Amino acid sequence: MNYWLIKSEPSVYSWDDLVKEKQTIWSGVRNYAARLHLRAMKKNDELFFYHSNEDVAIVGIAKVAKEAYSDPTSETDAWVAVDVKPVRKLKTSVSLSMVKTNKKLSGMALVRISRLSVQPVTAEEWNQVLTMAGEK
Repeated sequence: MNYWLIKSEPSVYSWDDLVKEKQTIWSGVRNYAARLHLRAMKKNDELFFYHSNEDVAIVGIAKVAKEAYSDPTSETDAWVAVDVKPVRKLKTSVSLSMVKTNKKLSGMALVRISRLSVQPVTAEEWNQVLTMAGEK
């Protein structure tokens, strides 16, 4: 299993929206690196759901419900989407400042290339964030 982080502004699409809908299409991604990550996702891979710009924190865990397919919001076949569904809200949100001050997470994509909307997360980073969230 691989781990990922997906970002959304809570005023556009929040964790609560995902929970309410039970599943959504993760579409509209128009970055080449993020597209590579979407294509690499496999069914049941787990994802951190990150609120960007407003709450600026990892707030929940979701999983891939459907692997990459042609993004219906695109006029070309160049872009892909995946379907995601919620697993659970984290006991405690993990803020960006908490991630940045944790030396064990200094190499995390969230710290190094923070603008990327879909990012890989290593197993070590995944476990460290879960520990910070009170999940372990």
